[in-house]
Amino acid sequence: MAQLADLQPNVVEEMIKENIVMIDIRRPEEFAATGVIKNAHKMTFFDMYGNYDIDKWMGEFQKLVTTKDQPIILICAHANRTRTVGNFLIEQGYVNTAHLAGGMAAWLNEGKEVVK
Repeated sequence: MAQLADLQPNVVEEMIKENIVMIDIRRPEEFAATGVIKNAHKMTFFDMYGNYDIDKWMGEFQKLVTTKDQPIILICAHANRTRTVGNFLIEQGYVNTAHLAGGMAAWLNEGKEVVK
């Protein structure tokens, strides 16, 4: 069975050039506070109370990810939410699912570029 891959910021930075689908699942106030990684799609998963609408989110997700073997990188603040969502996607058959190890905190700590 596939496992969620932990990708270090330097690896993700290189993958940006490959037009890989990156999905930032944080909330709007988090996007505003830190910016987002270039080319990342903003698709909030959990609201501030931990609630989510899986059908709505998957509908948007499937517009970006059209096959179950398409590579995907998930992004959140510290890689906790992405671990949950990533493992869910793997259970759904998305075999090339990865997340940014350490989340945006690690990205920013390494001085990587963000866009507002």
